[in-house]
Amino acid sequence: MKVNIYYGGRGLLDDPTLYVINKMQEVLQELRVNVERYDIHEYKNSISTLPQTLKEADGIILATTVEWLGIGGYMQQFLDACWLYGDKEKLQNMYMQPVVMSTTYGEREAEITLSNAWDILGGLPCNGICAYVEDLVSFEMNEEYSSIIEKKAENLYRTISQKVKGLPTSNQAVTRSVLRTQQMELTPQETEQLSKYVADDTYVKKQKEDIEELASMFKDMLGQTKEENSGDYIVKLESHYVKKEDLDAVYRFDIEGKSQALIAKIQAGELTCEYKAKEEADFEEADVSAKLSSEVMENILAGRSTFQGAFMTGDMTAKGNFKTLRTLDEIFIFE
Repeated sequence: MKVNIYYGGRGLLDDPTLYVINKMQEVLQELRVNVERYDIHEYKNSISTLPQTLKEADGIILATTVEWLGIGGYMQQFLDACWLYGDKEKLQNMYMQPVVMSTTYGEREAEITLSNAWDILGGLPCNGICAYVEDLVSFEMNEEYSSIIEKKAENLYRTISQKVKGLPTSNQAVTRSVLRTQQMELTPQETEQLSKYVADDTYVKKQKEDIEELASMFKDMLGQTKEENSGDYIVKLESHYVKKEDLDAVYRFDIEGKSQALIAKIQAGELTCEYKAKEEADFEEADVSAKLSSEVMENILAGRSTFQGAFMTGDMTAKGNFKTLRTLDEIFIFE
């Protein structure tokens, strides 16, 4: 028989959970049980691979300490890894005994959390141990407490050796129905390999870089498409221009999402429109500089709004000569 102990505390010397699991380990070894212990905090960079260690075990002990609230981050990460990468078929026949010691409030809730989690994973929870420990020394010196811990370890041994069955629970029903998640159909071997990849920081970093590179590439492609489509702005401005002989003005439009500024220059009534890089456009002496979104610009070009109307409602901001700004709706008429 083999029993694995997974300790989810921080490994502090005054952690009462360490005393309890050491005591249980002694009892199990006296019963000739092969006991292997995993301090999860020592595997914090490879927690996703720990479910692989469940394969050869007949039962396990999940031990953690409540220091302020709940079962703690290391134990939660281990349970998450069991859900994502554990062999569910193997877990169905595996017994689990929760051990929760508390230096504050909440040991019973934490024990229930561990039992519920293992139940949802499909495993077989056993009666656990939970206690509030105010003074570690007096707790260790109490012979009655020591006897209770030993009996709990013996009960785990009997439960595993006799393959005790439990009654069905609602958690199991929930797992079969409500908690059906959309997961990839992977074999246990593929799931194990995936957990190794997840635990490999170099591999994960490379994957993130590849994703960022692809995202940047598609963003650039999308941006180029938008820039190409924005050429319609020039066509519409030129086609709806009403010539004003005595007008000399330069209008600059900074449109959100566009890498270039749209420059509309009128000299002696003649209109020329072009796009310029914003750095280059900064040297252009514009009489009016306006900022607006592509949606607002399209509404104006479609005749659903006007430059003056967009400015008055705050959809467009502008600086420069406001008298020249008002001429925009006189020289560009969209109906």
